[in-house]
Amino acid sequence: MAVELKVPPLGESITEAVVGKWNKKPGDAVSADEPLVVLETDKVTIDVPAPAAGSLASVAFKEGDKVRVGDVLGLIEAGAGAAAKPAAAAAPAAPAAAPVAAAPAQDAASDARITPTARKMAEENKVDVSQLKGSGAGGRITKEDVLGQLNRPAAPSQPAAPAQPAGPRPNAAREERVRMTPLRKRVAERLVQAQSNAALLTTFNEVDMGEVMALRKKYNDKFQARHGVKLGFMSFFVRASIEALKAFPQVNAEIDGEDVIFKHYYDIGVAVSGSRGLVVPVIRNADKLSLAELEKGVGDLGTRARNDKLTLPELQGGTFTITNGGIFGSMLSTPIINPPQTGILGMHNIVERPVARDGQVVIRPIMYVALTYDHRLIDGREAVQFLVRVKECIEDPERLLLDV
Repeated sequence: MAVELKVPPLGESITEAVVGKWNKKPGDAVSADEPLVVLETDKVTIDVPAPAAGSLASVAFKEGDKVRVGDVLGLIEAGAGAAAKPAAAAAPAAPAAAPVAAAPAQDAASDARITPTARKMAEENKVDVSQLKGSGAGGRITKEDVLGQLNRPAAPSQPAAPAQPAGPRPNAAREERVRMTPLRKRVAERLVQAQSNAALLTTFNEVDMGEVMALRKKYNDKFQARHGVKLGFMSFFVRASIEALKAFPQVNAEIDGEDVIFKHYYDIGVAVSGSRGLVVPVIRNADKLSLAELEKGVGDLGTRARNDKLTLPELQGGTFTITNGGIFGSMLSTPIINPPQTGILGMHNIVERPVARDGQVVIRPIMYVALTYDHRLIDGREAVQFLVRVKECIEDPERLLLDV
């Protein structure tokens, strides 16, 4: 009995995905609930498990193809298991069964060349899909291709000729063209959106990390022994940011039309470089967490981001974001806000620099920090004072522990 492998619900407002990777090939044995295919959306990646044990009979979509919720990705021959491959070898002895086995593969190949929506539209308007050139992933025919054929004047097909003078790229043999992943495409769209819809400005300051580094050195072993996690810098900056957000609530707000929404909770996003691009998982109610809980939360989110195990709810919301380019060696940057947020804090690497202290030149571990903010809501005075508050908390970490 054949069991359909369908595209599951992908989350709120997500209707499309791209087939990222098939973990099995047609004919391979599969176990129930074994991840068969990875789907990539503009927010998360999703493993689609096998609904039953057996063997993968056919695949309807190739890697790179777009799919929609409910589409049949392939068929599983339930109960066939490891016997599937020997059965295929014996197929010539049973000629009556051969056409039945060939049909699904042919249908799958046909379905893989055109999206279900495009096929339905083509049938309703009597469009010959064999004459169409697909613009989708892997040359797949999309709804837009069918609409383009319908809207094209009847007589001339020659207007396509002017596109030819461009010809092949002169260095095509030394180049590689790779389709942008949905996640990377969405990140690009949001970055452009942020710069187009907000008045972005960045202010900078420097932080002497000496006191925090001394505190870490003194207590890290005991901290790790008790809590099972290292004492890092991120927990201090999260706590310092929350203190600054409480003092300057505009930085924790958002603009909604002609209204300003002030948020009296602190869901802090931490930008993480995942395997498929930048993601910003959110630590909920960060103001209620201890340093140990913050370190565990940041570590867990970072690990699952790199393994593509984050869920959609963990990426939604957030009132303020922190990004740490210092782990890659960045000295200074101007981070871009994550809409609809109005501020983002950028951390950078720590470098020993000569600074003046009490009339003397001394060497201190210095980090440059940056705050990018939406000038529509936040004035320069508030932005500068926000960074000064963060600086004061980091340079005097006892204030964070004593809540003063």
